[in-house]
Amino acid sequence: MTKHATTALAFCLSFALPAAAFADWQPNRPVEFVAAAGPGGGTDTFARVVQSALSKNELLTTPIIVTNKAGGSGAETFVYAKTSPKDPYKLFFGTQDAYVLPLASKLSYDPSKDLTPIAALVFDPFMLWVNPKSSGIEDVKGFIAKAKENPGKLKVGGAKAKEADETLMTLIEQAAGVDLTYIPFKSGSEAAIQVAGGHIEANVNNPAESVEQWKAGVQKPLCVFEDARLADKTVIADGKSWNDIPTCVEAGLDIKSFAQPRTVWMAANVPPEALAYYTQLLQKAAAAPEFVAYAERGAQIRKVLVGEEFKAFIAQHEASYRDMYKRNGWLRGEK
Repeated sequence: MTKHATTALAFCLSFALPAAAFADWQPNRPVEFVAAAGPGGGTDTFARVVQSALSKNELLTTPIIVTNKAGGSGAETFVYAKTSPKDPYKLFFGTQDAYVLPLASKLSYDPSKDLTPIAALVFDPFMLWVNPKSSGIEDVKGFIAKAKENPGKLKVGGAKAKEADETLMTLIEQAAGVDLTYIPFKSGSEAAIQVAGGHIEANVNNPAESVEQWKAGVQKPLCVFEDARLADKTVIADGKSWNDIPTCVEAGLDIKSFAQPRTVWMAANVPPEALAYYTQLLQKAAAAPEFVAYAERGAQIRKVLVGEEFKAFIAQHEASYRDMYKRNGWLRGEK
């Protein structure tokens, strides 16, 4: 069976769930999707694709309103969740930021008390990108060599401060024995524009937020931070596919998997029947053609986590970030 046929079958089967599972509660007025990123950022795109999948397939017939609260590196979204306890008409879209941001900064929300996890719907791999025309860098060895020749002067951009992108940059520094300067931007797409314009030398970004610059010839992926190459062999640019991009270990940078989950949350103390409703609804959205196409375009890793499996992942992922933050001297309350 082809990949697309399998997807179509999964989508059809998803509608075979008993109607009773949804009978206890359903929304009867507009639902707000709050994205912890600015317009055009990865989390904003994620929220809008879910919106499209639900609306076009009539999985949710009430209006869906997407709003952006990117302040405080996205913390504004989760503070907003704290002010909306028990509200079953708000869903909050983010990444690991929901539970990682409080590790480095004193914030007015506690993820364990003020948020209810619903699902991780897809995972974004990270790549190291450069503009070869402005930087003169063509591969990972050239990147490392230039960084060693110019300690502290090679500028690497990313989304937000002391979060996934900057954490990955510190891992690059440690693995390559170099000193880099990190420049935080509001979103990965904004960082990609800065690389394309030659204002910074490199960025760490997921494929979806830099693919258009690659097609335009103003960015180039050097390696992917995964254990194995990405599977998609569709030619994207320069006669190459995602599968042609070497893993960073292959390219000479000893960092393996560093994927970013795309997550959805509710506020604390929401009705259990509403949580059950949205848990099943989001699984349906992840199987919809619009979401499948989104994941394929962005070379994302399709993996859905809900319930206890998602909670276990959060605990383990938060612990790994806590360890990295401690090594970096970022952990709040510790020097």
